[in-house]
Amino acid sequence: MDAKFGIFIHWGPYSVPAWAPVGTYSEWYQYWLQNRTCWGNNITDPEVIFKYHNQNYGRHYSYYQFGQDFRAELFNPDEWAKLFEDAGAKYIVLTSKHHDGFCLWPSAEANKTWGFPWNAVDCGPKRDLIGDLQKAVKKTDVKFGLYYSLYEWFNPLWLSDRDKFVAEHTLPQLKDLVNRYQPDIVWPDGDWDASDTTWRSREFLTWLFNESAVKNNVAVNDRWGKGIRHHHGGYFSPEYESAADRQRYWEECRGMGFSFGYNKQEDATEYSSVQTLVLTLADIVAHGGNLLLDIGPDGSGKIPAIMQDRLLGIGAWLKTNGEAIYETEKWRTPVQWSAGQQMTAEQFKEKYKQKAYISADFILKQTVSPEPGMAVKEVFFTKKGDALYAITPVLPKGKLLLKNVTAAKGAQVTLLGYNGKPLVWAQQGKDLVVTMPTIGLGEMKEQVAYSFKVSGVKN
Repeated sequence: MDAKFGIFIHWGPYSVPAWAPVGTYSEWYQYWLQNRTCWGNNITDPEVIFKYHNQNYGRHYSYYQFGQDFRAELFNPDEWAKLFEDAGAKYIVLTSKHHDGFCLWPSAEANKTWGFPWNAVDCGPKRDLIGDLQKAVKKTDVKFGLYYSLYEWFNPLWLSDRDKFVAEHTLPQLKDLVNRYQPDIVWPDGDWDASDTTWRSREFLTWLFNESAVKNNVAVNDRWGKGIRHHHGGYFSPEYESAADRQRYWEECRGMGFSFGYNKQEDATEYSSVQTLVLTLADIVAHGGNLLLDIGPDGSGKIPAIMQDRLLGIGAWLKTNGEAIYETEKWRTPVQWSAGQQMTAEQFKEKYKQKAYISADFILKQTVSPEPGMAVKEVFFTKKGDALYAITPVLPKGKLLLKNVTAAKGAQVTLLGYNGKPLVWAQQGKDLVVTMPTIGLGEMKEQVAYSFKVSGVKN
């Protein structure tokens, strides 16, 4: 609830081919390949990955051979941990196992049910990737979380006996992860294919919160069975959606492009800018949520430079403006709109042909690059104690109007990152009007969004 910003990490054998058409998930490579299908935004040929694989690897090159090709030879966990800190992230969530079943730790269950080595210690990297990263992250103030896919697309035991799969594979793996690494977050996925009864979710959660070593501090999401998501769980976990008011604490997860896993097909134009990501973060936090922003390292263990750039850009902004993000709460008015028609997510998806996943650029159409005649989000509000924070996508000129904001007598307004001196303000009816100072060259760094602090707000 206080952290607001976390980093998602999708990494595994799919990071070796690292390819999908723009508009879908590269980490689903095996599923697209073996089922000769593909869906997402603007996918015109469902067999596109099947054809790509045969052309570049050959028809007889199995996806499972990528397990050996997944070397992680350049993986430096201390460098990763430092990057997470510098990005201003308060927690990470690493994919311990995706839907392909490959485990980033020495899982005996993986080898047993697959019938061949299918974990990072017994093939490929030949090291405990989770353990190495956990040790590095634990040296920092960043919390350590683990993603875990409940099901596996093509696991022989899953396909033949689901109850046995859960009893002899899923539950032992989950408990092994918790006992070995004591994660601060358990983030299940792949829940949609069976009920919470089949997954024995209540049994596991009872153990987790009453008997495990992390029972007093662990957090979980809502992906515990078909029909459970957005209804029950520790916090809701929407994916590639947009900020909205929700009934429970929530966390939006999305990539910097359209894929969670690294996708070589995505160019710079597909990656969200620092400005886009900061405005997305501000919008989500204003609505009471967290942003879990994904990175996809490549098969060697390097985080692509463009992803590092985006993280460091967010971190630089948070160093100045983090006070308006961390440990804040949703105010009664999350966003201040200008006059005009407000563009909805449905309208954006239709206009820009994003049928499956809505890009982060949606926030630009709602702020700095609106369609003609459309309204914009002028201010994002957060609060902490008696302080109200107003985050603006652009630096106001002349006056800043905060609608329906009433300041107490003696209240102060400051601009984070400026000189700390109070700004001149006046109450005009129900609105607070702030006079913008003349900011000289070199007095303040240009930012992708600006945060005003109003100390002493009524109600």
